[in-house]
Amino acid sequence: MTEDSSTVVALPSPKNRSGEDTASPAPYAELAVTTNFSFLRGGSHPSEFVKQAHALGLTAIGVADRNSLAGVVRAYAQAKELEMRLVVGSRLVFSDGTPDILAYPTDRAAYGRLCRLLTVGNKRAEKGDCILVLDDLIEFAEGLLLIVVPPRPNVALASPILKRLRAIAPDRLWLGVSVAYRGDDLRHLKRIAELVHEHRIPPIAIGDVLYHAPERRALQDVLTCIREHTTLDAAGFRLEANAERHLKSPAEMARLFRRMPEAIEETARFADRCRFSLKELRYEYPNETREGFATPQEALVFYAEEGARKRYPEGLPPKVRNALDHELKLIAELNYAPYFLTVHDIVRFARSDLPDKKPILCQGRGSAANSVVCYCLGVTEVDPNQVDLLFERFLSAERREPPDIDVDFEHERREDVIQYIYKRYGRERASLAATVICYRGRSAIRDIGKAFGLSEDTIGALAGTLWGWSTDAPISDEVKRIGLDPTDKRLAQALLLAQQLIEFPRHLSQHVGGFVMTRGRLDEVIPISNAAMEDRTVVEWDKDDLNELGILKVDVLALGMLSCIRKALEMLNKHYGLLADLSAIPKEEPEIYRMLSRADSIGVFQVESRAQMSMLPRLKPENFYDLVIEVAIVRPGPIQGGMVHPYLRRRQGIDKPDYPKPELKEVLKNTLGIPLFQEQAMRIAIVAAKFTPSEADRLRRSMATFRHLGTIKTFEDKFINGMVTNGYERDFAVRCFEQIKGFGDYGFPESHAASFALLVYFSSWIKCHYPDVFAAALLNSQPMGFYAPAQIVRDAQEHGVEMRAVDTNHSDWDNTLEQFSSWPGLTRPPSARTSVRAEDSQRAL
Repeated sequence: MTEDSSTVVALPSPKNRSGEDTASPAPYAELAVTTNFSFLRGGSHPSEFVKQAHALGLTAIGVADRNSLAGVVRAYAQAKELEMRLVVGSRLVFSDGTPDILAYPTDRAAYGRLCRLLTVGNKRAEKGDCILVLDDLIEFAEGLLLIVVPPRPNVALASPILKRLRAIAPDRLWLGVSVAYRGDDLRHLKRIAELVHEHRIPPIAIGDVLYHAPERRALQDVLTCIREHTTLDAAGFRLEANAERHLKSPAEMARLFRRMPEAIEETARFADRCRFSLKELRYEYPNETREGFATPQEALVFYAEEGARKRYPEGLPPKVRNALDHELKLIAELNYAPYFLTVHDIVRFARSDLPDKKPILCQGRGSAANSVVCYCLGVTEVDPNQVDLLFERFLSAERREPPDIDVDFEHERREDVIQYIYKRYGRERASLAATVICYRGRSAIRDIGKAFGLSEDTIGALAGTLWGWSTDAPISDEVKRIGLDPTDKRLAQALLLAQQLIEFPRHLSQHVGGFVMTRGRLDEVIPISNAAMEDRTVVEWDKDDLNELGILKVDVLALGMLSCIRKALEMLNKHYGLLADLSAIPKEEPEIYRMLSRADSIGVFQVESRAQMSMLPRLKPENFYDLVIEVAIVRPGPIQGGMVHPYLRRRQGIDKPDYPKPELKEVLKNTLGIPLFQEQAMRIAIVAAKFTPSEADRLRRSMATFRHLGTIKTFEDKFINGMVTNGYERDFAVRCFEQIKGFGDYGFPESHAASFALLVYFSSWIKCHYPDVFAAALLNSQPMGFYAPAQIVRDAQEHGVEMRAVDTNHSDWDNTLEQFSSWPGLTRPPSARTSVRAEDSQRAL
């Protein structure tokens, strides 16, 4: 069950358990909600809690996950949509015996202190843990409203803690009280009343909620078993005694606390004092990069113009000049200059040739390739004269969202870049983004199966019915096929709960390279924790959460082919005296395209797979843009959208391109009337269906989520009706949208394909002219690509390269090149006579 497909169970009217109507209950805010971002504890998504709280008529809902703020952004997004009051907090769990304390900030400054408190606990512990003591809370307690949750049945253990906290926060302290239907509720309320009287602290009602509706109790039991590494049969008292830890209506809570009504009334007063909202988080870009200039925009214009002169020594073409001026104007309007300067600073560091560091190859890709500014800054190598890309795909005045730039670095040197960022901005101002690892079909059935005590053979057989990334549980027919009975009660319930568990967060991991950097303290915006890798730290929010709040992320990614190309450049320079850098590689050499048309592409970036090698002889690339198409066309999106064969038929002259209107020809002429790229889908929506640029971007964002969010009907009606209104035949409009739907199964942006096509050409050029260098560089960059070292060696031999065995007197650690002394009259030996010395016996094979 996904977060968006949740059911909301609402009470139809405020009645008590006897079915009698009650008077209008006092306003109630639930302040002790544990979502499934308290991993393997909470039984519902944050959005499900917010929806249910809204349906029940709660005044507010307070999300307080265990030593974490990981789930609050998901709750915030849903609360904003429903106009529901969300109170942001955290449930502090201590390692020194202190009872749990719910901490809620009253304002932005207090929120920053809560983040720093959690960061302190996180950095003491290994990944996934948080070690806090009461003294930590006391240090950061200013501005925090605190609800002490005394342990049952030993409520008196909270007494000394209450005494210490009352001394520092006399008007910001409450005693949480819950009714749990465990048989001791009256005794518990009496003990709470004694503590209230003794310490003069007001009581406050909490549901201590673990799931949004009682139907989730079974799933929460299973989560407990997974966390405790036990089975349902053996879990005993570790499971909840009943299904009462769900959200309840104000009327029901008033009934439960009829002996202590002041505890209910206190919840609304408490929520009113929590004035902080996540919308107050204002992201500020680092400003170190404007050094020497009056403003960041002035610095950006200087660097962009400087780069433009280097890129175009004979002057900027009018098209590029106009695009550069347009982009700089829009960047100034949106105040994004510091963002571009930050990325420029990282790329400049990578490419700098310092005494203690060789330059690191890097290249921007993805949406950055749409930007002339990025090209002039050296962030991307895609020449705007070669490819006509849609800038609105990258940056839009209507969306007013921060741009997203991905930069690939040599995979062996990326850590140098990461540590530079940490050093440049400090650990308190820079950190990697998180990735939320969620349950898929296989992992769900494995963990659920263990909790139900199913045998390893049974679990393995059930998991084997699913493909790796499936988001479904095994179906009845598949269960029967492997010899199991889907009507067996235990098995049927396991399969049902496995489906519910799918898309539940399992734990946080680090993003592959998304860096968050701030002008002020990042640990006052998001809690920071240790990553599993040494010298890495991670924030608690993933890219979607960061995007929801408009927080910058720069993707510092690793690419094995860049390491390979860098090693090839070093060998070419050392042995042949050629190519100081990639800019020296000649462009558009016909023999490169002839080689690729023969599918001679083993080891070549992006086009070495069997599917790509099958496509190359049919497409027969003749220029750079053909490589852009080659990279993009062998993808699930174009294949599922039925675009591949129509395109090939038109390219081979069997069919003629069909352009119903000139405006559509302008969009599709480069791909012969077939939409192959996401940017083309956006342009069709704009020019043919009359979408606004912002609506077109929402269409692009929805391409990958059509099947999951049910948005296809909304876009389909608007798209088709818009084209028909604009004079297109309905059949043609339907056909266009059916092709665009294919992008829901992974379509490629043209900007991304253009960046990768550059590396296709560079690696093809080296392989074509210097197969010895290419083979040695590939072997020295393993593991990478589709082919084992033995296959790379064999391919090199077929290209005339002599491979020599390992020799303890001559071999280096890496594969090296050797000259032949029998060719004294030549400036360099032919590549067919140059040898590769393998570093070990396996590679020598």
